[in-house]
Amino acid sequence: MIIPKLHYKSQGNTPEEHLENIQKACTSGAELVQLCLENISDKKFLKIAEKAREITGHFQTRLLIQDDYKIAKEIKADGVFLEKSISNLTNIRKELNVWQIIGAKANTLQNCKSLIKKEVDYICLGPFKNTKEQNTDLDLQAYSLILEELETKTPILGFGNIELSDVENILETGVSGLVISDAITSDFNNITKFHQLLKASSTDEQRYTF
Repeated sequence: MIIPKLHYKSQGNTPEEHLENIQKACTSGAELVQLCLENISDKKFLKIAEKAREITGHFQTRLLIQDDYKIAKEIKADGVFLEKSISNLTNIRKELNVWQIIGAKANTLQNCKSLIKKEVDYICLGPFKNTKEQNTDLDLQAYSLILEELETKTPILGFGNIELSDVENILETGVSGLVISDAITSDFNNITKFHQLLKASSTDEQRYTF
């Protein structure tokens, strides 16, 4: 199983705007989209997720659902990304189909080690900078130290207001790829630019090949 190097985390002021942006991301060449909706009813979430599945399916783009693994299973999404509690990760794995991937969020070395033991398919490590969680931001040195200590084949992706100008430096830390929101939503043409930078990197390909 190969985890794409670039993930687009959906944004929008309304659920419908999330769908519009997912459509734009797919049209611009996104390989994987993460549907990220909060403060929404289960019924509405399911409806939006079904539409997102239609859009991504048309473009053969992978779709991950944030946190709601039941909806991910129901609409046959490619997997789920767990940003909240992962205490029931083992049960989630049992609930999902064997081909559905599970990603999870981490902020520390210990978080990463715990997730690797639970055999997640990939880890999002961050935030990198300028987020609401500024007291937990990771700098380039922190990324390097964590990746060096882990020595894992589990893909580690960076996230947290990463811009095009950050890509070269953050790739040098050993991350496998990036989860991007703002820099893509502001200009979907940046998907092509991110792809070029990620594929042109000297990052060891085996880091995210199982």
